Amino acid sequence: MDELESLTRDLVAISAHDDETAVGDRIESWLREHTDAAVERDDAPNGGNVIARRATGPRSPSGDAIAQRGSDETGDGDTSLALVGHHDVVPPADAQLADDGTYRVRREGGRLYGRGTADMTGALAAMLLAFREADPAGDVVFASFVGEERGGIGARHAIQNDFSPNYAVVGEGSTGYSAPGTVDVAVAHKGRRASTLRASGTAAHASEPEAGTNAVYRACDAVGVVRDLDAPETEVLGHRIAGSLVVTGIDGGGAWNVVPDACEVTVDERTVPGERAALARAAEIEGVAWDVEQDLPPMACDDAAFADAVTDAAAGAQAGAPTQVVKPHATDAGWLADTGTTCVVCGPAEPGEAHTDAESVSLDALRTCRDAYTAIAARWP
Repeated sequence: MDELESLTRDLVAISAHDDETAVGDRIESWLREHTDAAVERDDAPNGGNVIARRATGPRSPSGDAIAQRGSDETGDGDTSLALVGHHDVVPPADAQLADDGTYRVRREGGRLYGRGTADMTGALAAMLLAFREADPAGDVVFASFVGEERGGIGARHAIQNDFSPNYAVVGEGSTGYSAPGTVDVAVAHKGRRASTLRASGTAAHASEPEAGTNAVYRACDAVGVVRDLDAPETEVLGHRIAGSLVVTGIDGGGAWNVVPDACEVTVDERTVPGERAALARAAEIEGVAWDVEQDLPPMACDDAAFADAVTDAAAGAQAGAPTQVVKPHATDAGWLADTGTTCVVCGPAEPGEAHTDAESVSLDALRTCRDAYTAIAARWP
């Protein structure tokens, strides 16, 4: 068993779906033991983010490496590269949970199986080793966030406290998009906007419907507007990225003989960089209000040279020929890109592996990612 597999097993086994403190402790202790980086544990909910910095240039008065966009203390002010992941996971299936509360990890056919192997504790292990081994061209940062699975809680907390690297490689899954087993590079991904349309009316006895105002009818009119809207689409570095818009639920009425006075419609929109569907039109119907419950931002890489450099690093780390792709799922890269960090996504997970009862990751893909992360830290900027 090599160091990468051993570290992955170690991290994956730690329970991280209710409270990320223990796995954060392990990541922090590993960084302090195996690197000379300046290591920080912040006060983000559920155990805190772990952020470590290695600087080739000046350090702050406290001794920490500077990794903030535009800071005069970084020398050129344009050098920091972050390797970014998250150490929370979704709840495990019963078969993935051991009797002592840890997660089961097993190897079979060149893959590791267990909750978090794909999303994304395996990538964290690859990033930790790359962070230790890289001879960086500029300031390099390792960041593992809490709460990615709950809307990017950790990433948003870090950003609010001035975490703003110039460039970031986010280790979410990008493997198998162009060909099985090939680690590709995602230059864009969709976001997600979750909305509720709330229709109100006036209750009445169903034998006299004209005495009331039917909220379900108003909600159906709003659904008709949604059906006629165009889903957003755009282009990122020559790649088309198309969103989607779909009504996912409707709930109204409480009795067969009562005209309903309230009805709710849920809408799922997959957003694209710079574009949104015109959902406000549905709220132009009398008695209909529109509320956005969640808005996870999309990501678009704004620097073709950086995307090419990461793709070249991935090409040098594997036999397959990686391509630049578009990823359908939101990640913490969206929050970072939204505040000005130039991002790509590059990680070992394949489509369909995350959040499953048989979640697994290829050890070959993990090794490719470790080598690609090490290479990009050494050659950028």
